[in-house]
Amino acid sequence: MDNRKIPATMIEMIDQIKSKTADAKLASMFENCFSNTYETTIRPQKDGTTFVITGDIPAMWLRDSAAQVRPYLILAETDPQLADMIQGVIQKQMEYIVHDPYANAFNESPTGERYADDETEMTPLLWERKYEIDSLCYPIQLAYLFWKSTGRTAHFNDMFKQAIDNILTVWKKEQNHGEQSSYSFKRTNCPAQDTLSHDGQGAPVAYTGMTWSGFRPSDDACQYGYLVPANMFAVVALRYVKEIAAEVFQDEGLANQAAALAKEIDDGIQTYGRVEHPQYGTIYAYETDGLGHYNLMDDANVPSLLSIPYLGYCEVDDEIYQNTRKFLLSKLNPYYYEGKAAKGIGSPHTPEQYIWHIALAIQGMTAQTDEEQAAVLQMFKTTDAGENLMHEGFHVDDPTQFTRAWFSWANSMFSEFMLHIHGIQVKGSPLSK
Repeated sequence: MDNRKIPATMIEMIDQIKSKTADAKLASMFENCFSNTYETTIRPQKDGTTFVITGDIPAMWLRDSAAQVRPYLILAETDPQLADMIQGVIQKQMEYIVHDPYANAFNESPTGERYADDETEMTPLLWERKYEIDSLCYPIQLAYLFWKSTGRTAHFNDMFKQAIDNILTVWKKEQNHGEQSSYSFKRTNCPAQDTLSHDGQGAPVAYTGMTWSGFRPSDDACQYGYLVPANMFAVVALRYVKEIAAEVFQDEGLANQAAALAKEIDDGIQTYGRVEHPQYGTIYAYETDGLGHYNLMDDANVPSLLSIPYLGYCEVDDEIYQNTRKFLLSKLNPYYYEGKAAKGIGSPHTPEQYIWHIALAIQGMTAQTDEEQAAVLQMFKTTDAGENLMHEGFHVDDPTQFTRAWFSWANSMFSEFMLHIHGIQVKGSPLSK
């Protein structure tokens, strides 16, 4: 292990987990997955920022990059070089949000490369411009957890303030998407999930207090514009902004602004985002439009309904969450699959009967029993297709059928689950309480 070009703190953590893991296969999987992001996706920039590719795609997603480096916050507590690397990720994310808060993925430099020739306001720096609430939540979350992990505040600079201003402006504007927003997105010759309906505006919505999202964290179009778990994540992120504004900036105005918007969105979730289910009682819907339509499902990508205690919106033992969780892990969720090799939540983004390692990690970290946690760990052990790495989706009957051999986010999520099992948490994260 020591001959690999990874930091000493990372080697120490790998050795620590391996020494506590009786199963050699799981120990080997952790070693590979935990180092994967650092070894394969980190691109230091000359200006001190850090570009992070998602894996097999050369672009940097705001969401993925935050999740990819999140487990390294534990090492950053004592490793200044890793802390510098993560601080560089945050700075890069904030620069991108200042450039365009509606974009989800960016190029390393303004090359004009892009996923597709979409009809939206593109610039040479943008790889893709699918507007997703979570793309703005994740950088706030990373910046907050970095502060709690390291005590550093240098990243709360003018660029950060400008990015926060952009985020608050967008979220307020998108509370009235049809009346106030100029954002639209159209892609031709593609599956329906890759473009917005109604001439690129998305399906109509009524005012609810929630903020509108064009796309899900899967990069698939929302069926209904109020994506409930993403709004829950926004509430948490705004509470982080309030704390940062009060304690670091000593800016009462910004703190009050963030708190007020969080309350408006949260009131909307509680008023419009809940449904009475005949079998499970009160549960959260995945999406709604404020016009009486609801989408009862979950998607493997985080933020998901399964992940809301992990995000910090509620406690694991919250009654409505537990009702929702039972629904999500049942065949009534159209994207829950059971097969010979595994059972869990997949996504309309991947084929039917494919479940995701990301969703399994979230299930394991929100499990209340050792039995469920152990069952999830066993599924990880037997569904890596012999590669000691995680994938996007895999077939529930045959894990050798999978999507994305190089998908760093999934590797980081498995690593975080393994750390969680051994009681090692990111400081300030909800599940560390």
